[in-house]
Order: sequence, then structure tokens, then C-alpha cells
Amino acid sequence: MSGFIDFTNCRRIVDKAYNGANGKKIAVEYEGRQYMLKFPPSGQSKPTELSYTNGCFSEHIACSIFNMLGVAAQETILGTFDVAGKAKIVCACRDFTIDGKQLFDFCSIKNTILDSDSNGSGTELSDILETIEKQQFVEPGRLLEHFWEVFVIDALLGNFDRHNGNWGFLYNPVSKSTDLAPVYDCGSCLLPQADESVMRSVLENEDALNKRVFQFPTSAVKLDGRKINYYDFLTKAGNADCNKAVKRIFDRLDMKKIHQFIEETLYISELQKAFYKKYIGARISLILAPAHEMILADEPGAD
Repeated sequence: MSGFIDFTNCRRIVDKAYNGANGKKIAVEYEGRQYMLKFPPSGQSKPTELSYTNGCFSEHIACSIFNMLGVAAQETILGTFDVAGKAKIVCACRDFTIDGKQLFDFCSIKNTILDSDSNGSGTELSDILETIEKQQFVEPGRLLEHFWEVFVIDALLGNFDRHNGNWGFLYNPVSKSTDLAPVYDCGSCLLPQADESVMRSVLENEDALNKRVFQFPTSAVKLDGRKINYYDFLTKAGNADCNKAVKRIFDRLDMKKIHQFIEETLYISELQKAFYKKYIGARISLILAPAHEMILADEPGAD
């Protein structure tokens, strides 16, 4: 099969390093562009049915779906890298901080709001919305739309870790301008801990699937101190700005396109392909579709 990429012999960029958890990261040059290679985290210290070996697949598929749905995300490529004689599957994420651009995460922006009692890492929804309104880096209305669109797509993809440190803005010191950063760090989408037994269970057992749709994963964003349950929050249709985002994202959904992309994704097995299609389809039909119906039913003039 064509399209397989080996990053092993790519030029290493030694003056660039990346922080963050869940796996090693290095900078390389590939086809004249700078990429961050994300490696899967090492195995657990004790036996468990869950692992993080699917994190690179989650990163690539989730970022690609964000782009399909009209929300700009980092460009990603799957490939391999030889470590101690063993080829590891890695996710290459195009570096969007080139040309001197600086990434400011939302956590640091949140810390600039001096009259707020919440610290930068706090993910209480009311505090996040207050920061969006008061910050001066991006036009508040545009940032609010972006926040809710990301939230809705995270609900679709089952992201449990969209905290304040993995989304934000890009500052251009030359033009003195700030813009939204592409969506990045999506390795916590699509049940990255699921091994083959979990995948089969989700495919074959309706209760196992429903638990991973209605109960968990939850959002990292909190409401009254509790992590938001995506299904409960979206189907209550209680936030007008979120409702608008649900309508926009739902109207852009093209499952045929998503299925085709998954089918053409290299390195993943037939089991994984079936799992990703089933899981995404279930979250659309059981979360986004009912939320969309509720929103339309509550609109003025609805029958």
C-alpha cells in the first residue's frame, strides 16, 4: 500500500522542544516543513485492559474531523519512527508556531483577568465565559463562537481533556496581531485508552456503547463544580450560544465523508475502522441529533 511514511531519517530540529504529558515529542523537518512528532506513551506499570497506544490515531482522526467541520485544526500525518530497532507509529503535527509566532494558551490569557477570583487553570464554565468577554486578544464574539464550536465537536468526538492549557491564540510579534490558534492536542478524543477487547465490546454490546456515550467521557469544562456531561448539557439546550454552535456543526456533518476518511486512514486495523465509525455515529445519533431536534423544537414558530 502506498502512502506509508517513515520519519526516522528526517532532519531533527534540535533548538525546538515541546512540553505536555502523554508521550514523547520531537521536532523534525519533513518536505520542507517543521513538524512535531508525537509518540505514544509507554505502557502502564501494571496490567490493565486500557492503554494509550491509540492516542496518535485519535490525534490524527480528531484533528482531521475538526477541519472537515470547518473549524481550523493543526495539519496531521501518521507515520513511523524507528526507536531502538522498533518502528513506532507516530502522529506528525505541523508546527504552527513557525515564523516567530507565539502560542498563548487560554490558561495564560485567563490569568490576565485581574478582577476574577478564578485562576488560569480553572475550567468552571462561568469563569471561562467571563474571560472570553473580558479578554482583549481576539474579538469576544468571534472567540465565543469558536469556544462553543470546539465544545460541540469535542462532544461529538468524546474529548475528556480540553482544559485551558490546550487551546488558545497565536501572537505575531511582527504585525502585533493575535488570532485564534488552530485546534490542537486532540489525543484525548475517541477513547484513546480502548484496546481491542474494549472496541469489540463497544461494537457488540449496546450497553457498553451507551455507557461511553451517555455516562463518559465527560467534558473537562465544569458546571457548578462538576464536569459537564455532554448528553445532559446539549440536550437541555439551555445555552443560546451553544445551541447556535450545535446547529452550525450539525448542518456541516457529512458521515459519508468521515467514513471514507476513516477507511483510507493508514496503519489502523479493520477492527479500529469499524470501532471509530460506530462510536462517532452513535455520538451523532444519540447526542447531537437529539440536541439539534430539541433546539429546533424550542424555536419560535416551531410546531
